[in-house]
Amino acid sequence: MRKNNRMIYLLLSVLLFAAEILIGCFADGWIRSYFGDVLVIVLLYTMVRSVLPQIRHPGCLPVLLLMFAFLVEGLQAWGFVDRMHITAPLLRILIGTSFSWIDMLCYVIGFLPLLLWELLPVGKRKRAKI
Repeated sequence: MRKNNRMIYLLLSVLLFAAEILIGCFADGWIRSYFGDVLVIVLLYTMVRSVLPQIRHPGCLPVLLLMFAFLVEGLQAWGFVDRMHITAPLLRILIGTSFSWIDMLCYVIGFLPLLLWELLPVGKRKRAKI
C-alpha cells in the first residue's frame, strides 16, 4: 500500500475517532445507541489499514474485525470488566459493561460495506493500484 493511502486511512481514523467521541459525549437516541456501534467497525478497519497494509486477502480484515467485535461483546456478556475488577472509567467505556444483541447487529451493519468494498471489483481495482 502506498504511503499516501496509509495517510488517507490514518486521516479517516482520526475523523472517525473524533466522531465517536462526539457521539459518546453529545449524542442521544438512536445515534448514540446504534450509529456509534456501526461506526466502530469502520474505525477499526481504517486504523488497521493505516498501520498494517500488508493484509492482502480480500475480505479477511473485515471478517477478523467482526470476530473481534463479537469477542468483545461476548466478554461484556460474561461481565469481564467486573470479574477482572477493572475500575478505570476509560477502560470500562472502551471494553463496555453490558451485552446487547442489537450491538452485534450494528457491528454486522458496519461490517457489510467493508466486506463488499473488499470483494467487489471497484475495491479490487483501487487496491491493485496500491
